[in-house]
Amino acid sequence: MAPKKAVKEEKILLGRPGNNLKSGIVGLANVGKSTLFQAITKSTLGNPANFPYATIDPEEARVIVPDARYDWLCQHYKPKSQVPANLTVYDIAGLTRGASTGAGLGNSFLSHIRAVDAIFQVVRCFDDAEIIHVEGDVEPVRDLNIISEELRIKDIEFVEKALEALQKQTKRGGQSLEMRKMKEEEATVAKILEFLQNGNDVRKGDWSPKEVEVINPLFLLTAKPVVYLVNLSERDYIRQRNKYIPGVAEWIKTNSPGDPIIPISVSFEDRLTRFASEAEAEEECKKLGTKSALPKVITTMRTSLNLGSFFTTGADEVRQWTIRKGTKAPQAAGVIHTDFEKTFIQVIVFNYDALREYGDETAVKSAGKVMTKGKDYVVEDGDILLIKAGAAKG
Repeated sequence: MAPKKAVKEEKILLGRPGNNLKSGIVGLANVGKSTLFQAITKSTLGNPANFPYATIDPEEARVIVPDARYDWLCQHYKPKSQVPANLTVYDIAGLTRGASTGAGLGNSFLSHIRAVDAIFQVVRCFDDAEIIHVEGDVEPVRDLNIISEELRIKDIEFVEKALEALQKQTKRGGQSLEMRKMKEEEATVAKILEFLQNGNDVRKGDWSPKEVEVINPLFLLTAKPVVYLVNLSERDYIRQRNKYIPGVAEWIKTNSPGDPIIPISVSFEDRLTRFASEAEAEEECKKLGTKSALPKVITTMRTSLNLGSFFTTGADEVRQWTIRKGTKAPQAAGVIHTDFEKTFIQVIVFNYDALREYGDETAVKSAGKVMTKGKDYVVEDGDILLIKAGAAKG
């Protein structure tokens, strides 16, 4: 007899399912968050002020995702309408030591983080006597420890409450299916609590699909992906040298292995936005032998959120759509319109790479690179889709 094929357990991702995911800019007060937000979103919401809590309500903006594939498709099809992908970014009030116990704007700050799906953590690595530091001096490793600890303390408090609520229910006892499920959930929540109490972030745990199903509705702060942005002076950014970076890199390697770290100069990015045109800003970068870090910041966050793109193309419109990687065709169709998911029939698909290689759709077809796929097709990053769906029921 042939050996039984092992059933591969599908990996469920930590975090909210969905495609409209949000990133929050987080850090201690006065590290450059609001200025970064203005540079990244090309907006001037309020004035970044030199004191803690200048940003009290999270500001929100959509950022266009830079993508050379989208640019090429627009040039190729010359459509009447062009719609790029975007990423929603929030500027969240500065954190201070003791936020988890309500210091400063503590609790509202932490609930704002709970509402986002991923975190840009800004770490101050520049000296400037003009800009006060809430802790009195610049010491990035201490700042990283403060934020890490505050988020973890808040998660512990939250998980303890969830465990307490479950224990009240399981005390009743009984053998019903519902009770068994509740006891399993209780055991998972107790495991999460122990993991946090041992000084770990939830996103670094090795959780089974069943455990992830319990974790996700808790919206834990330490379960969210983090991209570390090391904020340098303009001079240090241009010469790519800074005395604080080795310590920061070492801390991330020990405490958040695998998380991306991007050097950026927020003051430089802010200065670039003040040029009259993008061409002038590019000229300035060329002159200084450097480039803006913002495109990398946006694309890295998209990768951390496990997001990818598919395209719809034609003479009328070229549009880039955002999906979680691993999304099947009907759910991708649902991103365009919810009715398309319900009435999905099939999808005609070819990839951007094939179009780029063969030059036009006719040549792609002749090369046998156009496929017709059904409901189980997993959409790949860079796919160009033509979705066939039935009429929606009235």
